[in-house]
Amino acid sequence: MNAESLEFLRRLLETPSPSGYEQPVQEIVRQYVSPFADTVTTDVHGNVIAARNPSAALRVMFAGHCDQIGFLVQYIDNEGFLYVQPIGGWDPIVLVGQKLTVWTSTGPIFGAIARKPIHLLTDDERKQVPKLKDLWLDIGAQDKTEAAQVVRVGDPVTLELGFTPMRNNLASSPAMDNKTGLWVAIEALRRTGPKKLNCALYAVSTVQEEIGLRGAITGTYGVNPQVGIAIDVTHATDCPTIDKKQEGDVALGKGPVIYRGPNMNPVVVEKLMETAAAGEVPYQVAASGRATPTDANTIQTSRSGVATGLVSIPNRYMHSPVEMISLDDIDRAADLLAGFALRLTGDEKFTP
Repeated sequence: MNAESLEFLRRLLETPSPSGYEQPVQEIVRQYVSPFADTVTTDVHGNVIAARNPSAALRVMFAGHCDQIGFLVQYIDNEGFLYVQPIGGWDPIVLVGQKLTVWTSTGPIFGAIARKPIHLLTDDERKQVPKLKDLWLDIGAQDKTEAAQVVRVGDPVTLELGFTPMRNNLASSPAMDNKTGLWVAIEALRRTGPKKLNCALYAVSTVQEEIGLRGAITGTYGVNPQVGIAIDVTHATDCPTIDKKQEGDVALGKGPVIYRGPNMNPVVVEKLMETAAAGEVPYQVAASGRATPTDANTIQTSRSGVATGLVSIPNRYMHSPVEMISLDDIDRAADLLAGFALRLTGDEKFTP
C-alpha cells in the first residue's frame, strides 16, 4: 500500500456517507479514480462506475458499497435536544457517551449522546438496556428555536469520523464497513494498469447497501456483467465471546476471506483461490448457506443471473464506533482481485 492509496483510504473514512447521503464520498472516489480509469460515470441512483477496457466482451464488476450506517434527525424538542431515527442497524448500547456529527447545509454540528448520570439512575434503570427512542442528541442549543436555526429534520448524522492507526498494522474507524471494501474495489482496478486486460473491468462504488442492497441492484443492471464480485466486511471471530463453531474461524491479519456457498458461483470461487495461490496471497475461507447480507446477494440474481463471488475483509466490532481491520488484509485483497482480473483470458465459461 503506497502513501497515495493510504491517503485515499483515510479520506474515505473521514468523509460522511450515510445511506442516501453519499455524494461527498462519491466525489472523492471520482477524483481518485479518474487518472487511471478509461471511463468514470455516475448513474441516476448515485453509483460511481469506473471502467478499464470497457469495450471487451467479457464484463467483470467489482462492487464495494460506499455508504455507512448513521441517523436522520427526526424531532427537535422544546429544549433543543434532537431525537434521531436509524439508517441501518445499530446496537443502542454502543451509542451512550459517543460524539456525533450532524451534517447540515451550513456545515457540521457537533453533538453528544448520553443519558442520566449513573448517580441518578434507579436500580431498575441500571438493569435496563437503553433504547434508541430514549436517547437524545445534545448540540448545546438553548431551546428549539436556536436548534432549528442550524438543524433541519432529515439532516444526516454520523458518529464522529476518523482514522486511528494501531499496533501490528491494524486500524480503527467507525466507517470500516464498508469504506475498506470500496477501497479494495477501486485499488484493484488501479493495480491492473498498465497491464493488458482481456476483460472489461468495472469498479463500482455502490450506494444504499445498508438499507437493502439498493445500489447493487441498479448498478449491476446498468453494467450488465457476466462476473460480479462484491467486496464487503465480515465478522472477525478472533476476540472474546464469539463462538467460532457458529460463526467460523476468521482473524485479522490472515488475509481476505473468500466465501463459499449458494450465493457464490463455484467457478469464480475456484479461480479466486487459484489466483491467491499463484500470487502467494494469504487468504481465509468462510461459508454461508444462504443469500449473504451483502451486495453479492443482488448481484447474483440480476437480469438472467451473474457469476458471483464474495471477498470479505475481517472486521472486529462491526457496526460500532471502533470497527477494526488489518491494513495488510485490504492490501492483499486488492492484489487478489487485480490478479483475478488479469488472469482472465476472456473465453472463460462460468456455468456451474
